[in-house]
Amino acid sequence: MEGLELTAFQIISAVGTARSSYIEAIQLAKQGKFDEAEKAIKDGEENFVTGHDAHLALLQKEATDGAGSAVSLLVLHAEDQLMSAEGFKIIATEMIEAYKRIQALENK
Repeated sequence: MEGLELTAFQIISAVGTARSSYIEAIQLAKQGKFDEAEKAIKDGEENFVTGHDAHLALLQKEATDGAGSAVSLLVLHAEDQLMSAEGFKIIATEMIEAYKRIQALENK
């Protein structure tokens, strides 16, 4: 496997790991483990950036080589996973804040 397929799988792998970290962050926040939740978010961001950079390289290659490359379902899937992970990050950070507020109210 090489080229486009390899890059697509690199994106899928990296952002899949990121999404898992974001889900883990929500679960940790639900347990009141906010420091661990923040670390899971940070770990997720590192993996997300890896996937995002691979995606950006594909875009730059297409811009340099010109249009006309075939649309690959694998690349479409990779882009879908990239967007999904980004959405999970947004939800996870909001959930962590909500759990912090709930805990603060319960502690009053």
